[in-house]
Amino acid sequence: MHRTCRIAFHGTVAAVALAAVLAGGQAGARAAQRQGPVDLTAQAAPAKPAPAPATAAAKAAPAAAVPTEAPETPTSLADLPPPPPPLAHWTLADAKALLAAIRGIGADGLFARDYEPAALTAAIAKGEGDELDQLASRLFVWLAQDIRDGRTPMTARVQWFAVDPDQDIHPDAALLAQATETHDVAGVLESLKPTHPDYAQLKDMLTKTKDPKQIGMIRANMDRWRWLGRDLGLQYLMINVPEQELRLTVNNKIIRTYRAIVGKPGKTATPQLAEQVKNVVFNPTWTVPQSIVVGEGLGARLLASPARAKREGYVATKNADGTITVVQQPGENNSLGRVKLDMPNEHAIYIHDTPNRNLFALPARALSHGCIRAERATELAMTMAILGADLPPDTAVEYNLSGKYTKVPMTKPWAVYITYFTVARDVNGLMRSFGDIYNRDAPVIASFAKPRELHTSQRKSNEAIIKLDNPL
Repeated sequence: MHRTCRIAFHGTVAAVALAAVLAGGQAGARAAQRQGPVDLTAQAAPAKPAPAPATAAAKAAPAAAVPTEAPETPTSLADLPPPPPPLAHWTLADAKALLAAIRGIGADGLFARDYEPAALTAAIAKGEGDELDQLASRLFVWLAQDIRDGRTPMTARVQWFAVDPDQDIHPDAALLAQATETHDVAGVLESLKPTHPDYAQLKDMLTKTKDPKQIGMIRANMDRWRWLGRDLGLQYLMINVPEQELRLTVNNKIIRTYRAIVGKPGKTATPQLAEQVKNVVFNPTWTVPQSIVVGEGLGARLLASPARAKREGYVATKNADGTITVVQQPGENNSLGRVKLDMPNEHAIYIHDTPNRNLFALPARALSHGCIRAERATELAMTMAILGADLPPDTAVEYNLSGKYTKVPMTKPWAVYITYFTVARDVNGLMRSFGDIYNRDAPVIASFAKPRELHTSQRKSNEAIIKLDNPL
């Protein structure tokens, strides 16, 4: 059997099996998890035939309506202090419940001292009134913000561009009103904590760990879960960069794992993102970056030798302005391999195959210019096309074997999270630590040793976007 056919056959068998498991699991999960992760497929339009591919109540004012997506924050507003916190009336019972939550927050890797327990105790002793209302409202909002969004200031979240939607879904004023009107302070705060199983395991590790360095790492990684949305969705892809692994996850359960190649440390480090797969591309083309076309002289050499260009699978074009465009055609040696998962973002990061599949055997795989290369990418892409685009398995095989560029648009949302956890479950389900390949633990841990900073309107890192012309 030809090598390409073998890849398509094995990828199809695995993808069809996965699709059957996932399709069955989605129905049960939707019925069993009314309060749990949201089924992303429910947000899509009704199923259609296989898509045609493209070839080649507080005292404060009521909270505003919740947007469907986190708004982009203008750079000029990123460091503005927040508005005054909302205000509510506090009964003594509710204030005592808040004090108990503050005193117990160490179990979640936060610090009771940040929320002024002594001052709250004194205010409670004086009884109900404006002083208690002002203090308890402010401390509740601080605690809710840190549980919901994380304690780490944005300046310490290096290359973190994944916008957390939770503050749009659960704004401060609404949380405060809910806590004081239902008299369920503990329940409201508990509802903001991450639901991913790793968070619970980190919390358990924290109670058993004595080494200060390990405690610092556990706290940092618990906070990283708070930087993400509490509800990650029913099905999603998650790449943990330090582990160099990609997971296909349904209902927070890992269905399949794939070794991944991630960005080299330095300016080619892979940024942390929360995106959506928009297209599955079979037999992708690759537009060669100008750093190679011009810098390495490839364009001039190919124009001088059309036979060589054809032999090596390139099409070189001299443009009217004198520049040269070089596009590598689909094929076994294409730099993107045989498939690509398109997830448009300002960093030009995506997931793709590679002709150099031997690299997945290496223990250290921080080798790319930022993009994610996935092991068994054909299997992954077919699974995504079958489940996310209603593509029949036979059609997926046809597209893959055609040798022609074919883009299949997703008809159902499928989230992708590129994360950075240095303490997490490994592929065997065991909690362990991973090398901090980009040295991103230190600023997070250092921020925990400093007084809590007020939250601002900044939603993601304000570092310059490094959009490399060669993201492979």
